[in-house]
Amino acid sequence: MYKDEESSKIKRDNELVLTDKTSGVSWILPTPLKTDGKVQAQPTTNTQSLTVLDNRTNKLYEIPITNNTISALKFKEIRADPLPGSREEDESGKGLKVFDPAYQNTAVCYSKITYINGDTGALRYRGYPIEQLAEKSTYLEVAYLLIYGELPSKQQYAYFSHEIMHHTFVHFNVSELMRKFNYDAHPMGMFISGISAMSTFHPDANPALAGSDLYIRDERIRNKQIYRLLGKTPTLAAIAYRHRIGR
Repeated sequence: MYKDEESSKIKRDNELVLTDKTSGVSWILPTPLKTDGKVQAQPTTNTQSLTVLDNRTNKLYEIPITNNTISALKFKEIRADPLPGSREEDESGKGLKVFDPAYQNTAVCYSKITYINGDTGALRYRGYPIEQLAEKSTYLEVAYLLIYGELPSKQQYAYFSHEIMHHTFVHFNVSELMRKFNYDAHPMGMFISGISAMSTFHPDANPALAGSDLYIRDERIRNKQIYRLLGKTPTLAAIAYRHRIGR
């Protein structure tokens, strides 16, 4: 069952060693057991990996498990010739794809910023429970925590607040743009449009114009954009609200 045209099989006591002749990669498994006529592999000593047997090709693949996840890209290595009459769109020769509608069981990133568990109602920012932050911290303190990874000291908070308060002014053309919306326009649509419009006033801080790595290589510009956004968003929200109520 384990042998195919590209693999060789070598026995060592109670182990089964599979070596792929093309890549030179080897897999070591305990000797398979037969249960009800079916071949099953015994548990391996490597508990942080997933061993996959492709029944189409009889090839074995070992996929590392990290933080209780496996890489979906590893499944691209599992390939087989397309079956007669199969759809071209299936792209069997390009490896398996993971089908997960609505991302019900897919982790899209590794975050050190937030943890959300809807089942238990848990929400943590940088390890702090949201209840604790809501009770004991200000909006700007939480913003500092999310951005820089720790709550600010008294001196850091004073500087941070000072810089943000000096960037609350919104250009007249931006406010005029927002006032052009229909009287019953949704405030969120107006707000997002205002944010987009602001990007046209600072070409030096636009990665599309100044380089995609701008915020990585220039800490000064990155921080200034943070001050601008945090300072101007309340002003934009106020403009949208006033427009909505007819003022």
